[in-house]
Amino acid sequence: MFKHFIRLEWKSFFRSASFTANLVMKIIMGLAALYFIALFTVLGSAVFFILKEEGMEPLSTVNTYVIYYLVGDLVLRYFFQKMPVTNIKPLLTLPIKRNTIVHYSLGKTGISFFNIIHAFFFVPFTVVLLMHGYGFQAILWHLGMMALIYANNFINVLINNKNVVFYPLLVIVASLGLAQYYQLFNVTEYTQPFFQGFYDTNYWFIVPILLAILVYYFSFAYFKNNLNLDTGLSKKSDEAKTENYTWLNQFGTLGTFLKNDIKLLRRNKRSRTTVFMSFLFIFYGLLFFTKSIEAYQNPMMQVFAGIFVSGGFLFTFGQFVPSWDSAYYQLMMSQNISYRQYLTSKWWLMVIGTLISTTIASFYLYFGWETYMLIVVGAIYNMGVNSHLVMLGGAYVKTPIDLTMANKAFGDKQAFNIKTMLISLPKLLVPMLLYTLGYSLFSANIGFLFVALAGVLGFAFRDKVFTQIEKIYKTEKYATIAAYKQKN
Repeated sequence: MFKHFIRLEWKSFFRSASFTANLVMKIIMGLAALYFIALFTVLGSAVFFILKEEGMEPLSTVNTYVIYYLVGDLVLRYFFQKMPVTNIKPLLTLPIKRNTIVHYSLGKTGISFFNIIHAFFFVPFTVVLLMHGYGFQAILWHLGMMALIYANNFINVLINNKNVVFYPLLVIVASLGLAQYYQLFNVTEYTQPFFQGFYDTNYWFIVPILLAILVYYFSFAYFKNNLNLDTGLSKKSDEAKTENYTWLNQFGTLGTFLKNDIKLLRRNKRSRTTVFMSFLFIFYGLLFFTKSIEAYQNPMMQVFAGIFVSGGFLFTFGQFVPSWDSAYYQLMMSQNISYRQYLTSKWWLMVIGTLISTTIASFYLYFGWETYMLIVVGAIYNMGVNSHLVMLGGAYVKTPIDLTMANKAFGDKQAFNIKTMLISLPKLLVPMLLYTLGYSLFSANIGFLFVALAGVLGFAFRDKVFTQIEKIYKTEKYATIAAYKQKN
């Protein structure tokens, strides 16, 4: 049966409307995977000798800091690992056991790159340990570590689907991290003996294996209990609340679209997550403006930070215009609706979001007025230029969004294609080059002026740009509708 499921997914991949985009993305992901595989292999082979040269006992030192490795792995999984997705509607009407469907879906995560990549670190490191006389206990240590990696895998499945798991785990990790930072509590003093026990004893490695099995059981039970047409696939019925936003009526059709978008942002978990992520983008500048990372202390990277701090909402929400409306896009396109009004409402929403982010980011004045000016001119460029580029890229994004699911706000692989990639380049490269040019030839103020003027020119030619974007949306209209109909 698993072989049959794999064959169905293979056909789904090749028959998808976004096959070309998927294929290009797979190739790029494959190249990136090879890079990280080589990196982890070299690190796993060399870390023993590096620690030896520093006068530290390699295995004990690795066991001291491996807790950070596991937490970092879990964080990366939460943001980037794809969750098990199987189109179960046609399967539930066939004589296929529910256990088989769930085991297959969870099994797909077992061969995820996020699990396999760790083997390229732990296997070479274990081999080096064996070569230097650490004995068969090194193999037991390796088994314990890989079991923790798979436990992380299924913990990630749970925290992506159950808030009751996510929030307590977030509080625990954040509390331990703060306690470690302020030197109130050193968690490694307790975790190091635990990990060292995988090597020092002949039985302690069984604990992480049992943990992985236990977490898998909870994941299996959760998905099996929700594998029903009347529960897992049904839409929740909440108490209806009236939100008229009558003050927007004065803007006519534009106000109607704005009301729909505001309700979207308030009511759906996916869109609320987007708003939350755009808020976190505001603090991204702390990596650049605190001068804690030397590589970021150059003009290009500084304006790069300014673009991101002010443009978090523009990038996270705008990249999926018109995908936010994919559930009723066909109906909307059958109505007498002006594309110009539709696009204008999205543009105003992104502009308002950029203004709010820029206002909140005013605390960067603490680092000096030049720092905040980087954010302000970045906001002007975002509103004048990047808002248009984001909407232009959206015309080529054929990714339907299921608002009943809490998919993460960082996007979907189907949102990638060559056209959107080329359109994305001016979003960051142009303001970085403009500021660097003005900064190098004249002064920082001239650099600010160059970036701001580019944004002002975007405002000046907005009507002409909108006309061209509207034509492209109309050209892509039927291809977009066809893509939104697909469920794979």
